[in-house]
Amino acid sequence: VHVQAVLPGITRTAIWEKERLAQIPAEMVMSVDDMVDAALAGLDLRERITIPSLPDTADLDRFLAARGALRPNLSLRKPAPRYRA
Repeated sequence: VHVQAVLPGITRTAIWEKERLAQIPAEMVMSVDDMVDAALAGLDLRERITIPSLPDTADLDRFLAARGALRPNLSLRKPAPRYRA
C-alpha cells in the first residue's frame, strides 16, 4: 500500500465559482486533467507528498526540514524567555 497526499493549488473545478476564478490570474489556475495527471505521475514516482505545481521538490524538502526543526519547541511547559516578565 502506498499513501500519497496531493496538495493541489487552485484547480478549475465546480468548487470555484466562475466569478471568483475570473479574479485569479490564469497562470495560477490548473486544469483538472493536468492536476490529475501530475498526481498520478507523483504516485508512480512514489512521492509521499505531491504538489502538482511545485517545480522543485527540494523546496518541499527544505520546508519539511524547517518544520521538523521547530517540533521540539512547539509545546513546552514554560513560555520562551522573551515572553517572561
